[in-house]
Amino acid sequence: MEKIINHALNHRTIREFTDQKIDEDLVIKLLEVANHSASSNGLQLSSIIRIKDQAIKDKLASIGGQEYVKRAPEIWIFIVDLYRNYSIAKENSCENNTMINFDKFIQGFTDAIIQSQNVVSAAESLGLGTNYYGNIHNDTEKIINLLKLPKLTYPAVGLGFGYPNQKPQLKPRIPINLRVFDDSYHIFDDYSKEFEDYDREMTTYYDLRDANKRSDTFSLQIPKKQGTNISNRDKMFETLKNQGFIL
Repeated sequence: MEKIINHALNHRTIREFTDQKIDEDLVIKLLEVANHSASSNGLQLSSIIRIKDQAIKDKLASIGGQEYVKRAPEIWIFIVDLYRNYSIAKENSCENNTMINFDKFIQGFTDAIIQSQNVVSAAESLGLGTNYYGNIHNDTEKIINLLKLPKLTYPAVGLGFGYPNQKPQLKPRIPINLRVFDDSYHIFDDYSKEFEDYDREMTTYYDLRDANKRSDTFSLQIPKKQGTNISNRDKMFETLKNQGFIL
């Protein structure tokens, strides 16, 4: 139990991997971990696309704007999948629009994210390194076309994993008292003051993506990351509608 907790507390994003091949039996075990993950109402409204074709990996890296993606030994794309259950209902002449509404989309999205985190926890406990690819949302329409996703499916998150070829610094996190509240949401009088210590800590953090340059303070990262749009991400909602979901 303590080993599992220590792995969770020492989670690092790994972007570069060794050439060591992951045994196929181990991959199957991780797929079983994903398949046995909790699911809303037991409907299992998610699926996984395992990327084996290097040409597809190259395109994922191009779409995501991160060239290291193409070097990941394993890449899985977790998708919302309402197509499967809707098809079952349609074959039995009992389909309806409620089956593909926004509520069910959120259930499928949640299922996909739970699956991905279970895989991360299991993979890291086995000595593998992992990296979430949120950059698949840079152009979801291209991802849908690349993976030949049918209507009523949607990419939720990508995951790359393999044996680590780097040991990044552990990234500082917001103190628990600023993220965890008892019974109701707590609003602070002066957020800048509350985050002073964390901002100082972040300036000592080195990110391997930036050639070991010190990070900005957390407060300065907010307008740069949260306050700006990545090209084409503002089209996600339109793509979602084009995929047939009733919103």
